[in-house]
Amino acid sequence: MNEKELKEMIVGILSEMVDDHVAPATVLTEEKPATQVTETAEIETGMIPDITEVDLRKQLLLKGAKDPEGLLKMKAYTPARLGVGRTGTRYLTPSTLRFRADHAAAQDAVFSDVSEELVKEMGFIATKTICTSKDEYLTRPDYGRQFDEENCEIIRKNTTPKAKVQMVVGDGLSSAAIEANVKEVLPAIKQGLKMYGLDFDQVLFVKYCRVPAMYKIGEITDADVVCLLVGERPGLVTAESMSAYIAYKPTVGMPEARRTVISNIHRGGTPAVEAGAYIAEVIKKMLDKKKSGIDLKEAE
Repeated sequence: MNEKELKEMIVGILSEMVDDHVAPATVLTEEKPATQVTETAEIETGMIPDITEVDLRKQLLLKGAKDPEGLLKMKAYTPARLGVGRTGTRYLTPSTLRFRADHAAAQDAVFSDVSEELVKEMGFIATKTICTSKDEYLTRPDYGRQFDEENCEIIRKNTTPKAKVQMVVGDGLSSAAIEANVKEVLPAIKQGLKMYGLDFDQVLFVKYCRVPAMYKIGEITDADVVCLLVGERPGLVTAESMSAYIAYKPTVGMPEARRTVISNIHRGGTPAVEAGAYIAEVIKKMLDKKKSGIDLKEAE
C-alpha cells in the first residue's frame, strides 16, 4: 500500500465516522405566549377603629374575674392599666397594641412642635429661648430657661410694664397638651379674672420653654403675677397633660417653693375650663396676699 492509497483509506474512515455521529436535527416548536392571569384584589372600605379612644376605666379584659362589677368600680377611679388579662405568660393583643399606641403618642408629643398656625390664630407674641433645636432643648435644660437679647427686646416691646398679670404659654415637653387645652383654658382664665376686676392683654408664646423661663419674663416685664401654661412630660395615661405655674414677682434664681402649680389639666383629669376658673381664683389670692407657693399656702 503506497502513500496515496493510505491517505484515501484514512479519508474514507473519517468520512464514515462523521456520518455515524451526526446529531439529529433539532425540531423547533413555536412557543405559545404565556397567558397572563390577573387577580382582582378586594379592597376593604371603612376605617380601622382608633384603639386609643377606648376608655381603659370601662374596659374589662380579665376573663373569669370573681367580681367583674367590683373590678370595674375600682378601675373607674384610675386610668392605670388594671386587670389587663393575659394569655399564658403574654399580654392580650388589645393591651399590647394600646400600650404601643400610647407610647407612640407620647413620643410624638415630645418631638413635635406647636403649630405656627395656632400661635397666629391665638394672637400670641412668639419668642424662643436660646435653644436652636429640639435635640438641644431635650439635652440642655438650662438653655430652655434663657433668652438672647433679641428675644428679651421682643418681650419688652410687646408687653405692658408692671402689669398685674402676665400670661405666658410654653410648649414644654408636650406640644399636644398646648394644642388640646389652650383654646379653652385662656378664655376661662380671662373670664374668671374679669369677675375680680382683673385682666391681661398680650400673651407670650415661648418655644423650647422650660418652667424657669417665667422667672426671666418676670424680671423683664416686672409683672405682679406671671402665669405659665406649659405642656408636661407625657406618659402612657395621656400625652395632653398641661400645667399652670404661677408666681408672685418671680425672679431668676428664686426657690421653687415660691411658685404654685396646678397640674393634670386634660380631658381625663381637670378639664381646661374648670382649671381656668381655678387659676383665676389663685391669681386673685396671690395679688391680695402678695405671696405665692408655700408662703401663700401658709397665709391662707
